[in-house]
Amino acid sequence: MVGIFVTIWVRRELVQHIGHLRISCVGRGIMGCLGNKTSFCFVCSHLASGEKEGDELRRNSDVIEILKNTQFPKICKTPNRRIPEKILGHDRIIWLGDLNYRIALSYLETRNHLENDDWDALLEKDQLKIEREAGRVFKGWKEGKIYFAPTYKYSNNSDSYSGETVTSKKKRRTPAWCDRILWHGDGIAQLSYIRGESRFSDHRPVCAVFMVEVGVSDGRLKKGMSTPNMKVGVEELLPPSTSYYPIETMQYNSHWIQIFIGTTRGGGGGGHGNKCPKNDNFDSEPT
Repeated sequence: MVGIFVTIWVRRELVQHIGHLRISCVGRGIMGCLGNKTSFCFVCSHLASGEKEGDELRRNSDVIEILKNTQFPKICKTPNRRIPEKILGHDRIIWLGDLNYRIALSYLETRNHLENDDWDALLEKDQLKIEREAGRVFKGWKEGKIYFAPTYKYSNNSDSYSGETVTSKKKRRTPAWCDRILWHGDGIAQLSYIRGESRFSDHRPVCAVFMVEVGVSDGRLKKGMSTPNMKVGVEELLPPSTSYYPIETMQYNSHWIQIFIGTTRGGGGGGHGNKCPKNDNFDSEPT
């Protein structure tokens, strides 16, 4: 992969409440964006690859370096206005991409669990889960429960993992949940965490829907937007799928907005990218 591309889209009626867009790049790839009153940061990264023992430490190091070296420019001259310059200084943070963490099992053990749909056994050996629980990376971050099959590595234009179609052990890859979405900060409720089924890459994309609490400068939102004590029917917010959390209706006592996050991965499989299901509930513009 030669680069990372991130776009942030918002509803037209929310555009007036968003400003101070800033971007920062480090060697491993990252971008960020700020909102009004409530600061947002969106991090997209492609961490170190490899499934040898110890490669997860290289990925941990990538995360640490991204957090350490990312510096957003100072662009706001308004007195007493807090504009974060570091990732962890933001109120709401979402980190997504090809994080490349693998499953700490042999190929044959992994395949056996996959054939039995024993994802819990696989998740117990998921490197990202192990490293987070040990406090070595993403301490204080959250990730939704995974209810979908590993997203890597697939044969080109196929629903078969690459290990099923290659004879060389050197080219064989153990299936893993390489593509992930995590978040950090209060006031974030995840409604959905699913994967897409596009075949244009050796990865499957992952998608998430969040409800996020925000503050606005005038203390109220424009007519027709979210209002205090609103009720949200989750089925109206999610992309077409049955793989979402069993939340029927939620009551919010503040201003909340919906955020739809999706990863895309091209290149490695010779494809032209990957995408999550379309969400027809968005009438949006790029920021």
